[in-house]
Amino acid sequence: MSLDTSRRSEPARRVVRTAVTADALDVDEHARLVGDAAAGAVVTFAGVVRDHDHGRAVLDLEYTGHPSAADVLAAVVARVSAQEAVDAVAVSHRLGHLAVGDCALAVAVSAAHRAEAFAACARLVDEVKEHLPVWKRQRFADGTSEWVACP
Repeated sequence: MSLDTSRRSEPARRVVRTAVTADALDVDEHARLVGDAAAGAVVTFAGVVRDHDHGRAVLDLEYTGHPSAADVLAAVVARVSAQEAVDAVAVSHRLGHLAVGDCALAVAVSAAHRAEAFAACARLVDEVKEHLPVWKRQRFADGTSEWVACP
C-alpha cells in the first residue's frame, strides 16, 4: 500500500467503539470519540425511528438481537475499517423499545478527507444492516404489527 501524499501518515484505522445496547445512543458522543488530529472530516449517521413505513403510521419499534450480535458488529466494523482509509470509527446499534425519533443506529467516521469519510460511513451502514442479526418489530397505529428482516 502506497502512502497517500496528502497525509503525513497512513490512516490509523482505529475502532473506538462497537456496541449493541439497550441504552440510548448519542451520535454527538460517537463523533467526539472518533476525533483525530489527522482527520479533516468527521461524518456521522443517525438511523432514526420514523413515524411511517410504506404509507402506514408507525407508533414505535422493538429491536431484538441474537446473542452473537455484538461479536458480529465488531467483526463487520473491523473488516470495513481495515479496508477503508479511515482514522477512527464508532458504531452502535440499539435494542429494545424505541419511540419515534429515537436513534437506532449511530455511526461516526473520521478520515483525512470528506470523500473517504462519507464512503466509509455509507459502507458501514450498509454492511451493518446486511449482516447484523438484529430484527425489528413495528407497531402500527391500526393496532397491527410486523417483523422486518426477520428470518
